[in-house]
Amino acid sequence: MRIPSIPGFDQQALEKYFKNTGMSFIGKVGSLIITMLVNIKIANYLHSTNFGILNGAITYVYFFQAVTSLGLDYYIVKELHQFPENRDRILGTSFRLKLMAGLVALPLIFLAYQVYPARSTPYLFVLILSFTGIIQSVNIVDPYFQSQVQSKYIMQVQVVSYLISAVIKLSLIYFFKAPVLWFVYAFLFDWVLLSAGYIITYQRKGRSITQWKYNGELARKLVSYSWPLIISGVMVSIYMRIDQIMLQNMRNAAEAGAYATVVRFSEAWYFIPSVIVSTLFPAILNARRDDINRYKRRLQNLYDLMVYISLPAAIIISFAAPLIYKLFKPEYAYAAPVLAVHIWSGVFVFLGVANGQQLIAEDYVRMSFIRTGFGAIVNILLNLLLIPKMGIMGTAIATLIAYACSTFFIILIPKLSRQGIMMLKSLFLVSLFQKIFIFEKK
Repeated sequence: MRIPSIPGFDQQALEKYFKNTGMSFIGKVGSLIITMLVNIKIANYLHSTNFGILNGAITYVYFFQAVTSLGLDYYIVKELHQFPENRDRILGTSFRLKLMAGLVALPLIFLAYQVYPARSTPYLFVLILSFTGIIQSVNIVDPYFQSQVQSKYIMQVQVVSYLISAVIKLSLIYFFKAPVLWFVYAFLFDWVLLSAGYIITYQRKGRSITQWKYNGELARKLVSYSWPLIISGVMVSIYMRIDQIMLQNMRNAAEAGAYATVVRFSEAWYFIPSVIVSTLFPAILNARRDDINRYKRRLQNLYDLMVYISLPAAIIISFAAPLIYKLFKPEYAYAAPVLAVHIWSGVFVFLGVANGQQLIAEDYVRMSFIRTGFGAIVNILLNLLLIPKMGIMGTAIATLIAYACSTFFIILIPKLSRQGIMMLKSLFLVSLFQKIFIFEKK
């Protein structure tokens, strides 16, 4: 099947990429559908209060995933590309680093919970899920297969794991009538399934984790490269999740549970811009090297593409929100208008992902996490102001404004303001009308 052409980009290169990643993308979509359907069942079974309590534990541990992952995956792929003969040393060192980070995260999560706990969510729930940081240290097998352009194996592991996970969770609902604690263990077991699948797949391809070796010099090199990504990841975690904990603490677990259904629907498609950007950005970087004007045109085309995808989706979901919430029990129905607002955050996420890659390409990595930090501050302040007055709708409005402020923060920076203007042209369809006008003149 021939993929649609995208203006300004090499068709042959796009087709080559999609041959390598198309199945992985389909796997993500399939896994997403399975996960969403199961989450609806869990939300209806637990009701909003218990679902909020469960989500409080999941969200709390999410804050520390940037620490436990160490931002290493990109550099693991890069090292494996450059030094394939050092595979076992690279993977062994990365595994040890992630394992140590997972262990360090345990007391950090405990201390954070003492300072600002998630109200109504027992620490036991948080403690159980804290071990995901240790379990996911094995996931360095994922970047290994990426470096081999064999993402299909990762897709297969993920799909099988999600199917088994779905069966387990549905069994807890229909056969065991399980309490909420069992679902906490079930979500931890999701990581066990993934890790076991990665190990089995790696071993079946003629490799062995027993051959992994740790190297102190390489460890220092990897950490020295990745620490900005760790800080950025922490900022992103706070930026994208602090609203859920604030809502739970300032209102109650029931509202947090209803809002969790909104967030899961609204953010389900956030992997799409990353796939698109990773597909198109090599061509953009080539243009930057060869022809600066073509580079600017391709960036504008990328911003346009982000809007062409996210804007119609936001419009459709806004109108479809009441129908979506027919899938939930009536106690969740008041969250439908909240979804209609929150879904618009995706437009700014799509633009932000594209622009974030541009910042990295032009060596403005520090600016990337500065603007994320700015978005986090705006989000916290607006939540403090709006949650007491408006509840979950206030949280959605705060998130939407914070995402917009973060994405367009670069307009305030003189050397980057042009990129902000380019994104505004895409957002308000100015560049689209310019292209139509030029086409009609021809």
